[in-house]
Amino acid sequence: MRLRVVIHEAEGGGFRAEVPSIPGCVTQGETFDELLENIYEAVEGCLSVLAHSNMSLKAGLQ
Repeated sequence: MRLRVVIHEAEGGGFRAEVPSIPGCVTQGETFDELLENIYEAVEGCLSVLAHSNMSLKAGLQ
């Protein structure tokens, strides 16, 4: 599964990311490598919650 991830530089340093196709799926990291680790964890957690609540994703999955 491929998801679009939008990455921003945070004002106070570091990075923040969001996955537009998964409502509320956001994370941050002090370094880009930390952000990548965190985004995988955030996506996994959000998908698990969606699966257990019988909710679906917005369009945007490839």
